[in-house]
Amino acid sequence: MAQLVYSSKINKIRSFALFLIFAGFGFMYCGIFTKNIEWLMAIFFVIGILCVIFSTVVYFWIGMLSTKAVPIVCPNCEKPTKMLGRVDACMHCKQPLTLDKDLEGEEFDEKYNTGKHRRQFNEKNKSRKK
Repeated sequence: MAQLVYSSKINKIRSFALFLIFAGFGFMYCGIFTKNIEWLMAIFFVIGILCVIFSTVVYFWIGMLSTKAVPIVCPNCEKPTKMLGRVDACMHCKQPLTLDKDLEGEEFDEKYNTGKHRRQFNEKNKSRKK
């Protein structure tokens, strides 16, 4: 049976921002190869610069979000990590984590962080308790 590997939301967003930087450099590199066609070179450079600027915005946003994240100590690896939402994964060992007592023992699903699934879970719990 294949084991699922979860990733921390903060790490996912940081990885996306890093990808944007490399994509931006890639677009600008393609612009150098098309220097004989000025309009195409300019388009590649503008797209590349926009990718790098957008990645800077994403890094700033995740930095601000990271300051609001709940710092906890992972019960598995005992390293400090940060948690966003009801369910998240450890940044170091990928251990699924939750601070919600109702979700303890439940199968890990990142959908619990969305409002729709949270309401469905709460309704299912209320009917189970009756």
